[in-house]
Amino acid sequence: MAGMEGSKHGGTADVAGVFGGVLPQAPATPLLTYLDDARGERFELVALDLADRAARTAALLHDDCRVGPGSRCAVLLPPHWRSAVILLGCWATGAAVEHRPWATAGLAEADHVDAVFVSAERLGSWLEQVPPAWHRFVVGLDCPVGDVPAGYRDLAVAMRGRQASQAPRPVFAAGSAATPDGSTHQQWGSLARAIADHAGLRPGDRVLIDADEAANDHPLRWLLAPLSVGATIVLCARSDRDKLTRHAAEEQATHVWS
Repeated sequence: MAGMEGSKHGGTADVAGVFGGVLPQAPATPLLTYLDDARGERFELVALDLADRAARTAALLHDDCRVGPGSRCAVLLPPHWRSAVILLGCWATGAAVEHRPWATAGLAEADHVDAVFVSAERLGSWLEQVPPAWHRFVVGLDCPVGDVPAGYRDLAVAMRGRQASQAPRPVFAAGSAATPDGSTHQQWGSLARAIADHAGLRPGDRVLIDADEAANDHPLRWLLAPLSVGATIVLCARSDRDKLTRHAAEEQATHVWS
């Protein structure tokens, strides 16, 4: 992919380049930590593991679903480590991605999409609102998927034994669409850098993010902005103010977005 002029941090100012620039510098760095206080869960992904999971997701989409530049994916998932993997995998194919974390409003009438991802926890109430798609995947965020409705696949089952695709990485212009509204991969990469610059993020910073705060639910903020400058992420779900303060101290956060 051709390099694009970035922010003052340099690097490739497109969606794929945001993450691609992090990996060679710190492959074993704990890049994304997910904390769920309701479940007492802590899950940590180093850069290499996040890259591998995203690549295998891209392989599934590329090899099985024929998703690539010009395709459209809908990710109906809240901020979560699994959502990060799926979003990065979708963007790696060159597809345009519609991300709706809390509602499906406006999607039922949308054009047919190539692949859609919806959480097992919400599928029951959203079943009639999920947009038409060639490929539909159920994602277990907080519970096993269980019975899968007709026309859907359990993403965990679909990923078993999946290896990163041996096909050449899709080559697409940074000016191609990253979202259905026409925002480009280059624009999203540049926006991520701009958010990071505005927040004063620097390489090596550790950003604690309240995943339940509406202001943080856009992937440009909770995912791409920190990654764009080599900062690490602590994503906290279902945490009250006292717990967020404790997590910030325990995780040695340099910034708190709540």
